[in-house]
Order: sequence, then structure tokens, then C-alpha cells
Amino acid sequence: MSATIVQRNSRKMKKVKVDSVTIDIIESALRNARYEMDTVLFRTAMSPGIREQHDEFPMIANLDGKMVVGQFGSFIHGFLQGYDGTIEDGDIFLTTDPYSVNGAVSHANDWLLLMPIYKGGRVIAWSAMFGHMTDIGGKVPGSLPTDARQIYEEGVVVPPVKIYKAGRLNEDVLRIILHNCRLPMWNLSDFNAIVAALRTAAIRCIEIATRFGDDVFYSAMDAMLERNRRAMRVLIGKTVPEQKQYFEDYVCDDGMGMGPYKIACSMWREGDKCIFDFAGTDPQSIGSINFLLNEEMFKMFAGVYMIMVFDPQILFNDGFYDLMEVRIPAGTLLKPLKPAALSCRTHALGRIFDILGGLLGQGNPAFMCAAGFSDSPHFMYSGYRDNGEWYQLYQIGFGGIPGKPFGDGPDGHSLWPSFTNVPNEFLESYFPLRIDVYETLPDTGGPGKNRGGNALRIGYRFLEPGEISIHDDRWLTYPWGVNGGLPGKRSRKSLLRADGTKEQLPSKCDRIKVERGDLLHFDTWGGGGCGDPFEREAAKVAFDVDAGLVTIAGARRYGVVLRADHSVDEAATTQLRAQLRQERGAVPLFDRGFQSIDELKARCAAETSLAPPAQPTFTRRAVASKQAGRA
Repeated sequence: MSATIVQRNSRKMKKVKVDSVTIDIIESALRNARYEMDTVLFRTAMSPGIREQHDEFPMIANLDGKMVVGQFGSFIHGFLQGYDGTIEDGDIFLTTDPYSVNGAVSHANDWLLLMPIYKGGRVIAWSAMFGHMTDIGGKVPGSLPTDARQIYEEGVVVPPVKIYKAGRLNEDVLRIILHNCRLPMWNLSDFNAIVAALRTAAIRCIEIATRFGDDVFYSAMDAMLERNRRAMRVLIGKTVPEQKQYFEDYVCDDGMGMGPYKIACSMWREGDKCIFDFAGTDPQSIGSINFLLNEEMFKMFAGVYMIMVFDPQILFNDGFYDLMEVRIPAGTLLKPLKPAALSCRTHALGRIFDILGGLLGQGNPAFMCAAGFSDSPHFMYSGYRDNGEWYQLYQIGFGGIPGKPFGDGPDGHSLWPSFTNVPNEFLESYFPLRIDVYETLPDTGGPGKNRGGNALRIGYRFLEPGEISIHDDRWLTYPWGVNGGLPGKRSRKSLLRADGTKEQLPSKCDRIKVERGDLLHFDTWGGGGCGDPFEREAAKVAFDVDAGLVTIAGARRYGVVLRADHSVDEAATTQLRAQLRQERGAVPLFDRGFQSIDELKARCAAETSLAPPAQPTFTRRAVASKQAGRA
């Protein structure tokens, strides 16, 4: 299958020489257009996930579909691979089906819209954006069912369609889609906001091309991609060793009583090319934690991570993709076979970034970051008010950011670019709940020369009966520390009932009934520590204690002894640090907090009221085998 682009102007774009000043001007103009897309969206969307938390990803691409500016690349590549039809002036495409576009979106809640930008009868660029819709139907409010076994249980799934054809809205198709959603007005508003953002980008691109000429506009975009490629070629050569590096991490469970699930990856360099091979990753789950990882999308993840860690001055775009090769075996957790459920892929998605840190740091320990991206926790609360009105909240939680070579990890923060929290005032104004607690938890960040960020606790007091869903991870495994840093604390969810009883909830659960007056403590994980904690300045530890980030008892994990007034006892600190160094021995490169999965499960059983997950060997492999046979 291949798309056919209909162009009335047969003259092809010509590559011309463009001076560096003009390239910089066009680059700045495109970046401004990308941020203008955000502004249009945030001011017109209705759902708090997009309007307040900014769960959306815009991009502007060249006529070949390569992202030149944006936040998430690779949408158009996957779309063009999966779409078999014509592309004409005035068309806007909508898709929510990961399987139809090779994982360009990774679950059906993400509505991806793409627009070819025509000027003078031919395509000069593309604008695209996807946003997470609060609800798309399915078996649970929020459309992220933990116990789904097929994608058909997760809500309406839309293959690539022309939602606008020659500038006219396909109202019948949109009406059918909205009819299957619990919050059709939110979906419609968010949809229209994305369309407006795409059109804004188109206007700006046409203005730039008109000012400088089509060929200069085309050539400048190509030059921006080539500049990125040259910089990444050097970066890969300096940071990726030829010797194979291997790392593995785990998604704790699937919410159906099975886990943990291993994600394994090897990395090495062959000439200028960086190879990533996910051989050894566990087979796909029968539940919904599968992550259909598009190879181009992973290249984007890897490129962003490398740039942020090693050289933030590099402008990120898709120019370097031919310098990476990604191998993902079919039938695994990261390449599930249709119709495997995908809605809760967040856990594997977050873990990919921790794995990148573990891989890239082995060859360059001085640049190694600890674990702490780990997940993107979701909280959902829905029901009917006394007046019969339906309410439904979808919110993303934040955890502790890992310690890094050049500083501490922020506390209770998001690692997703440009994401923000939903203001508590907004929550209390629009939903029947009260935020009783909003604080970071001391001692949850892993000790290190650079401390891991502390976990966040939100206390939700429910004011109306309803149901909640929780989607989180890192409750069994720890966010690991590096270069002597210690692991961060694990996540935890507890429900204090209005009658005084207390329940510990799983990190992945749906349909938990709550009553008026119940209080949920939603505790996320802490980031791992980076570097030897006994090398952290004692004065910094004392400051952390004063700030409520570390307790006096927690200061001893840094080998720091504090008096009652939080002043440092220098003599006792020197003595304690010498003792702890001797007991520890050699400084480990990684500290996972456990030696084996069996040990980890035994510790979990002793510490919590939750049963450790069973190892899903035969069942999981049988599902993958059967689906591979059907394929």
C-alpha cells in the first residue's frame, strides 16, 4: 500500500543554496509556528488532559514527512506506510488505529490528525498533531481498561480516513465516532482545536514560502535536517561504543496478576550507524500493557535522550534517522500482533526511557542518569452527580525525576516535554472532589551525590459516589540508582474509607467504587540517585532537611549526622561515612535494589498486602504463538 499525492503543479521543488542567516530566520519562524499551534489548541480545547496538562504533540514536516520542528516525530512516516488512497488539497486525515499506521500512534485514545500543506497546487509541507482524548468509549470510563484482551474492548478505533475532503468536513463519519464516546462535546471541541492548530501551521508555512520562495523554503528545511544529521553523526560516534551494550528493565505487572515483564535491549555502533536490538524482550501480554513501538518513533526517543544528556544545543528533528537501525521482534511486548490490547501501553513507554539511560550510560558513566521516568501514572474518576449530570476526570500524575550528573532531579515533576499539572483549583471547580493533600514525600528520592527527585502525593477527597481507575507502575521494581546512587522509593496507592477502614490498592485497577468522604492517597515513585551519596556536600543534605525533602533519619543514608537544630556534626559525619563506605565496598554502576526477581517478590509480599504477580510464562507465550500463527 502507498499513498498517492495529487498535485496540480507538476514542477518539482528544486534544491538551491541557502545562506545560514536565511536558514536561521526560517527555522525561527517554523518554531514560532509550532508554538502558535500549541497556543491555539490550549485556548480552544475543553478536556483538562489537553487544555491544562498539554497532552498533545505538534509537528511541522517537510514534503517527505520528516519532522523539522515539533515535539514528537514520525507520525507521517507511519501514516504514509499504512494509508492506501489519494492525498489532495483541502484534505485532513484522522486516525486512531495503531495497527493501521505501524504504531504512529500507540493507543486509540490518541487522535492523530494530519494535513498536507498545499501552495500553488502542490504540497510544500505537512502539519500534524495528536492529542489524548479523555474518552473514546469502550468497557470503562477513560477507555483504558486494565483487563482488556483485544483492542476492540478499548473503544472506537478509526483507520486512516479523510475527515475533511477537499476542505469539507465528513460530518457522518465524525458523528459516528462521537456517538461512541462518553464525552462527545469534549471530543468535538478537542478535535476542532487540533484542526485549527493544523490550519494555523499551514498559514504560517505558506507565508514563509511566499516571502522567500518555494525552493528556498524547501531547501532551508532540508538544510535544517542535514545540520541535525551531521551533529548526530558526531554525537553517535563519540557516545555509542562499537562493543555491544546490554540492559534490561521490567514492567512490574499487567494488572491481571501476572508479571514482571522484561524489556531487553542491546546497543552498539557499526560505522556511523547505531543499532538497537530488542531481542530477549518478553512475549506480548494477554492484557493491555503492550506497546506497539514504531521503529521511527523509537529513533526519536533515542535522539531526544542523547541530545538532552550529551548536547542540548542540537536542534532536534528527524534528520538523523538513517543513522539508527531498530530491531523489534514481532509478538513481543513492544511489537504485539493484532488484535492485542494496547490501551495501557504507558508503562512500557515510560520504561523505554529508563532503558535508554541504562544503555547509553554504560559507555559513558560520567553522563549516566538514574531511573525515574519509569511511567506516566493515570488517575480517573467518574460517575453521576446528584442532579444526574455525568462527570469524568482523566489526569496524569508526576513522579520523582532521576538524579543526573549535573544536578538533582526535580521533585514531583513530569519528564514529558512541556507537560504541566492540572491546577487544584481547576479540579475542585469542575469535579466533585477536594484536594486534601498535595506534597512531595521526603526520603523517596534515591540518595546520591545528586539526589533523585521525591515522589508526589495527591490526596483526593471524593465528594460524590463514583468509580476510580488507577494506572501506575514501579510498585514492585525500584527506579534504580547509578554510579553509587541508591534506588528511589516505589509507588503506593491507599484508600481511606469514610468509615475509617483502609485499603491498599493495586497500581493498575479499574471500577473501584468510592463513596462520599473517601480519601485516596495517590503516591508516585521517587527518582534514583546519581553518584556516591557519601560525596554529597553535608551542607546540601542539611538544606534538604530544612526544606522538608529529607528527614534527619534519611540524612544518615548520605552518611550525614545532624543535630536537633539541623546543623552538621562534622566529626560524627566523617566517622559514619568511613564506616558506611567500608560496609558497602566497591561503588556499583547500577543499584536496582534487589538481586533477583524472587527476592523482590518475597520482599513485596512482606511489605504490602498485595500479592506479588505470577510469572506469566506459558500463557503469554501461547497467546503470542497463536496470534503469530493467525498472522
